[in-house]
Amino acid sequence: MNHPVSYQIRIRGRLGQTMRRAFPALHAETRGEDTLLAGALADQAALFGVLTQIEALGLELVEVRRCESPGCVTPPHPGARNAEFSRERTRK
Repeated sequence: MNHPVSYQIRIRGRLGQTMRRAFPALHAETRGEDTLLAGALADQAALFGVLTQIEALGLELVEVRRCESPGCVTPPHPGARNAEFSRERTRK
């Protein structure tokens, strides 16, 4: 039997209330210039559904974290934003 797994999904930008309603199963909060969606998802199919919705809305996915303990809050690595920017620049 599968148990729900908690995830933290970071999206670039601050989502307004209308966009937040697209993710009813997840709690949304603003973190700096990004929005953090957090909550338990029933299975991997539910996770893929959320990721598909993010893509369909044209949102930029920054990070997905699987949380091993309820309510986990792991701050992003300090260099994560700079490393991501560097990767994007080298692809262009």
